Amino acid sequence: MATGLKSAKIASQKAETKTLPRKLLAPALIFSIALTQIPFLVTIYFSLMEWNLLKPQDKAFAGFDNYIYVFRTGDLLPAIIATVGLTAFSVISSLLVGLFFAVLLDRKFIGQSVARTLIITPFLIMPAASALIWKFSMFDTNIGVINFVVQKLGFSAIGWSTQYPYLSVIILLTWQFAPFMMLILLSGLQSQSREVLEAAAVDRAGVWRTFAFITLPHLRQYIEIAILLGTIMLLQAFDPIAIMTKGTGGTKTLAYLLYERAFVGMNVGQAAAYGVVTVILTIIVATISLRSLFKVFISGVSK
Repeated sequence: MATGLKSAKIASQKAETKTLPRKLLAPALIFSIALTQIPFLVTIYFSLMEWNLLKPQDKAFAGFDNYIYVFRTGDLLPAIIATVGLTAFSVISSLLVGLFFAVLLDRKFIGQSVARTLIITPFLIMPAASALIWKFSMFDTNIGVINFVVQKLGFSAIGWSTQYPYLSVIILLTWQFAPFMMLILLSGLQSQSREVLEAAAVDRAGVWRTFAFITLPHLRQYIEIAILLGTIMLLQAFDPIAIMTKGTGGTKTLAYLLYERAFVGMNVGQAAAYGVVTVILTIIVATISLRSLFKVFISGVSK
């Protein structure tokens, strides 16, 4: 009898041990679900309604008319192309600039910590503030720093936001996200085996050969992680487009298209439909990216 009670007590303790982590995580999980899924369900509800803010009292059930509008107007595909293009170019340029600074900061020199702090600063500035800084302090035709240098070189001033809006957004996003790439790549550079680098130096491999055949293969996983995380973040870029270009010059991304339908067109139903489609496309991209990211981690652990 005592043995049976003891076994039951041990079994209950094991069950309690298994359920305790779930109980501890339950409040955070419930809060996360409520914070993310309830607004999404409300968005789906609005996407099925015909509701224009110019006539807020006139609400009606529209069914799938808003979704039909999304796919028939022809605005969705250019927005997807703009989103993919800006994201791809910005990720690649940020990665290259970040790699350049990571290689420089991997060396010992006076003021190294100060230099790292200064280079990281752009990533810590709010996106809206960054867009305003670049629009007026850097790109402005009259007082911009870039046009000041251009005019000193004997050329005429350039209206960056109007003449080259696509390039302007890429430059700003590169400036903003290059520090993020640099941090990831710098951690990869600092994890290199110094013995291997010293052996390469003894064998007179040279700087470029050492970098191409030893450093770059070592950085492959870090580069993949930087690209995946950077892509997920840059897909949501909105502030540079809203503040600098207003969606002109092929910069009307999905995020700005949604904003335009909601706060310029005043059509809540159509904006909600665009939002639902955007969320679905983002989930697809994020799922593929995260699976690739987990494969990178798993392969790194197995090695």
